Amino acid sequence: MTALRSLTRAGGLFLSPFVLAPLLLGVTCATQAAPQHAITLYNEAPKYPADFKHFDYVNPDAPKGGILRSAGFGGFDSLNPFISKGVPADDIGLIYDTLARQGLDEPFTEYGLIAGKIEKAPDNSWVRFYLRPEATFNDGHPVRAEDVVFSFETLIKDGSPLYRSYYADVDQAVAENPTTVLFKFKHNDNRELPLILGQLPVLPKHWWATRDFSKGNLEIPLGSGPYKVVEVKAGRSVRYERVKDYWGKDLPINKGFYNFDRLSTDYYRDNTVALEALKAGAFDFWQEMAAKNWATAYDVPAVRQGRLIKEEIPNGNPQGMQGFIFNLRKPMFQDVRVRQALSLLLDFEWTNKQLFFGTYTRTKSYFDNSDMGAKGLPTPAELNILEPLRGKLPESVFNEAFKLPVTDGSGIIREQQRKAFQLLKDAGWKIVGDKMVDTEGKPVTIEFLLAQTEFERVLLPYKRNLADIGIDLEIRRVDVSQYITRRRSRDYDMIVGSFPQSSSPGNEQREYWDSSAADKPGSYNVIGLKDPAVDTLVNGLINADSRQSLIDHTRALDRALLWGYYVIPNWHIKTWRVAYWDHLGHPGKTPLYDIGTMTWWVKPDATPAIPVQVAPDAVEPEAAQPETEQPKGTEQ
Repeated sequence: MTALRSLTRAGGLFLSPFVLAPLLLGVTCATQAAPQHAITLYNEAPKYPADFKHFDYVNPDAPKGGILRSAGFGGFDSLNPFISKGVPADDIGLIYDTLARQGLDEPFTEYGLIAGKIEKAPDNSWVRFYLRPEATFNDGHPVRAEDVVFSFETLIKDGSPLYRSYYADVDQAVAENPTTVLFKFKHNDNRELPLILGQLPVLPKHWWATRDFSKGNLEIPLGSGPYKVVEVKAGRSVRYERVKDYWGKDLPINKGFYNFDRLSTDYYRDNTVALEALKAGAFDFWQEMAAKNWATAYDVPAVRQGRLIKEEIPNGNPQGMQGFIFNLRKPMFQDVRVRQALSLLLDFEWTNKQLFFGTYTRTKSYFDNSDMGAKGLPTPAELNILEPLRGKLPESVFNEAFKLPVTDGSGIIREQQRKAFQLLKDAGWKIVGDKMVDTEGKPVTIEFLLAQTEFERVLLPYKRNLADIGIDLEIRRVDVSQYITRRRSRDYDMIVGSFPQSSSPGNEQREYWDSSAADKPGSYNVIGLKDPAVDTLVNGLINADSRQSLIDHTRALDRALLWGYYVIPNWHIKTWRVAYWDHLGHPGKTPLYDIGTMTWWVKPDATPAIPVQVAPDAVEPEAAQPETEQPKGTEQ
């Protein structure tokens, strides 16, 4: 299960989703199941017992108060993060609570939040959530089962298409009584579905009764979470305030979280301006994505004096795949030989040495930095999964180890260019004059759609390598709104993007790779992949019945994706690079799978570099790239 945190600050814990025998719900099943404080994927014991006091990665005595000032990227025009229209404000997920919440130091365990207890059918045909009677929305209205059913049905009907895919195998949501909700499943093969439903954000039915959920706007919505929106300046800034009488503030699951009284985000047009604002003290916390900046841009007195702190926090997440993505909806990319040829022309070793100060590792798997990525030749278990698909997948999937080209870092890649030229020739392309032409005799021009200024320097060397064999790469940088519109409408040849992974991949794989998502507006199948063999592998992964089976299935899927050359793999780093002013503190132990910003605090006796009241005017905020469409995590 990949939990996308794009709608909130890391650690804010609003999890936006990216599901089986005829249903027989009888007394026997009900008596065999038992309500639990937590649920796990394979029914293993959770790390924390029912009487746990707090998570290990928090400071339960963290002081409350102060403000966390951050930089946002790109304008926003909506406070509804659940639909495909508009760009939602950063951190808007913090106003909502979910039925359960994932522990950040376990691969996939959920602990009850709005639901104090969770009951799974022994045969996985249903899940029941017992709501805490004390749970309320921030207007004092109690959270009830009808709100949960309303939330589920509304997201299916009017929410982003990914919800319909995500909850596709839920047959029915039933409010059994005011504090009990039952979800019946169409099938019982998917172990992940109860946990997916635990991530359901609960919306207030009474508030939405007089409003149109399908339209995005800037009306401040009602939630039940630890923060509420108090000020909005469209496209420029958003302010949140901690809910002092938040119903869940004393729960063990929330102990040590949500320590800031206020959250403030101002938006900037590009990262260079934002970084200068950070160094000037205009905001407090920054996640650095550019290796060049990390190496060279922090040689300032504040860093040398220890007032502005640079820190690398270990990142235990699988790295997933970031890459230059081919849009297979375009005829030029439908031949795998073309995609392989274009992949050969990225000189990672030169790029890493000259642009990234040698800090990155080439991404070689869609499940990198984990035990789920394909390595070497397929194991017997992997071959058992792949064998029924022989003839439908490249033969190399079965008998070759996938390898990316490795150069000497000199910038001279004649061998790769020769191989690329031969592949293009085999695909029917040829040189006419000084230009490469396709099978129809048209000169080949590829438009690379981009919204991040910083990525242009990465693409320029690739552009030169393509030009050497007669291909014109046109780097088209557009503003954020245009980028999002074109991305959603699939109006691009290539983009840079990523496919985040968790330690327990599941239903989100359908949204990434399945044929059913290819033509869905706003889906994460940005490749336009429609391959029945891949669909089969995705379904096998989702239906895996043990951890080892899950590993075998992810490796088999990984091989099929790698040999399809659907993206040009980029690079990753195994830490989060953060810079923050010394008036902030954080727990000594950080969560394995998150930065955990919502466990940080303001030191009681410390003051910000610039007094809070003048910080918003220190640098004029401008507008840029939002996390929701092109992840802030894109490595540069």
